[in-house]
Amino acid sequence: MRRARALLALTLLVGACNTPPGDATGEEIYALLCMRCHGADLGGGSVAPALGPGSDVASEDDEFLEFTIRNGRGRMPSFDSLSDAQVDRLIAHIRKAQGHE
Repeated sequence: MRRARALLALTLLVGACNTPPGDATGEEIYALLCMRCHGADLGGGSVAPALGPGSDVASEDDEFLEFTIRNGRGRMPSFDSLSDAQVDRLIAHIRKAQGHE
C-alpha cells in the first residue's frame, strides 16, 4: 500500500511537471496532463473521476473546469502554468468528448 501511494504521488508530480507546447491542441494537452488519471476515454479510473458524457463534470460550467484545472482539486495538482489559450483548448476538447459542440 505504501509503495502504491508513493507511485501515485510520483505519477502526479511527473504529470504536473510536463508543460505542453504553447500551440498544443486540447487533445494533446489532455493526453500529456490528464489522460493518465482520467483515462483515454475520459472514463475516469481509480485515481480520478470520469470527465466524459454522463459524468458529474459534464453538467458543470466552464468556469468550474477552468478553476479546477488552474487550482487542482483533491489529489489533482494545479496546472496554473497553462496559458489561457491552452486551458480554453483543453476545456473545448473535454466538452467535445462530452458531446457539447
